[in-house]
Amino acid sequence: MDLDSLKSSEESLDPQDWQALRRLGHRMLDDMFDYLQDVRQRPAWQPIPAGVKRELKKPLPQEPHPVEEIYADFVNQILPYPLGNIHPRFWGWVIGTGSATGMLAEMLAAGMNPNAFGGEQIAALVESQVIDWCKEMLSYPAGASGVLVSGASVANLVCLAVARNSESGYDIRKQGLQGAEKRFTLYASTETHSCIKRAVELLGLGDEALRMVSVNADYQINLVELQECIAADRSIGLQPICVIGNAGTVNTGAFDDLEALAGICQREELWFHVDGAFGSLAAISPSLSVLVKGMERADSLALDLHKWMYMPYEIACVLVRDPLAHRNTFAENPHYLARAERGLASGSMWYSELSPQLSRGFRALKAWFLFQEHGIQKYARLIEQNVAQASYLASLVDDSPFLERLAPAPLNIVCFRYNPGTVDEALLTRLNQELLIRLYESGIAAPSSTTLAGRYAIRVANTNHRSRKEDFDLLVETVVGIGRQLESEYKEQRLPNI
Repeated sequence: MDLDSLKSSEESLDPQDWQALRRLGHRMLDDMFDYLQDVRQRPAWQPIPAGVKRELKKPLPQEPHPVEEIYADFVNQILPYPLGNIHPRFWGWVIGTGSATGMLAEMLAAGMNPNAFGGEQIAALVESQVIDWCKEMLSYPAGASGVLVSGASVANLVCLAVARNSESGYDIRKQGLQGAEKRFTLYASTETHSCIKRAVELLGLGDEALRMVSVNADYQINLVELQECIAADRSIGLQPICVIGNAGTVNTGAFDDLEALAGICQREELWFHVDGAFGSLAAISPSLSVLVKGMERADSLALDLHKWMYMPYEIACVLVRDPLAHRNTFAENPHYLARAERGLASGSMWYSELSPQLSRGFRALKAWFLFQEHGIQKYARLIEQNVAQASYLASLVDDSPFLERLAPAPLNIVCFRYNPGTVDEALLTRLNQELLIRLYESGIAAPSSTTLAGRYAIRVANTNHRSRKEDFDLLVETVVGIGRQLESEYKEQRLPNI
């Protein structure tokens, strides 16, 4: 092909009509602002119609389609059927709410589209700034290292990888687990998030290496049993390496005694890791910070910014006290990533050396925007607001003759069930399962569920900056109303199967 033919056939993905795309882009922006502004007028959740599901099974496009038509499909087929977590009455799992400015920051990051792996580029410096802010707000050592990752599941995996390598006593990167003289063991409570178990398995240690220690009546790790378990494992020739503490358990929001765990780890010479996915943010509240006393002594810490800092998904933070141990776990220096003293390949921050990722999006930009837009004191007030709302819900549950609270509510999670006191335990489970489904189908609210001491619970986890006091009044009113209806159906033998 000659040069003229090459020039005439060359293509790009830029629009042929920038003005038309500009107009569509402004429309998209206005539509999304309306979508966020009017969220309270929509259902908290609604099912996806069969026709929409069929439309999303179309064959691979072979030729271009007008972007205006694609956007129309988005508006009609995708936008109305989300998970629902931006809604003020969404309290399922522990999922954050996002914000309008966060949405804009995501657009800006996508427009710049850097690979934030390292080098002399601004994305690396912005990430460094955000990590420094995270350390400061959590009173974590300023000299610690950190990296932004997708979520707390990955953050915990990264931290436990550093713990494994640091505490192994040999070059585990070179020899692998077959170089170990003893089997490693780690310790966590039975209330620990499942991602810890998955991380231990992915690190090649095996499910049996994770000792699940019982909890007390407040769902905190049993400290006496923990110490007995460590001693017993050492007595049979195993090698304890790490204790995982919870700053806010996923079931009930309980906090382990982190100060006591730090002391145990110091005496036993074990790595102390804290899973602080959402509860670590209690540190920024003057009234709640006592809950995380001792967290600052952790060797590593995992937290999400897309949960209780309400940032758009996905963004989480890894913090490791020993920067050398962190870097030594992941750093590689292949020739194609060789550094230079000057130019693009210089720069002091290479985040590809602190996690498994080489290709990395510009996650830090939204955090950089939002920390500054709101300030840490406003975030503290919002967290305190969520906790106060959860306490208010707990009081509504306790005051209702038809509802039963199933666990303490020390933070932002309330677990309860409909229980009129006239049906047996097996039916209570079935009744509350159907109640939750009908609550979803009503569009009024979207909590989730869990099981505590064998009892099925409706679980409200409030990490929602849009929730108001009256939303919890409506939740209780609706739950009681559905529950009474289900009782009536049961008496008439019309209660459906789950």
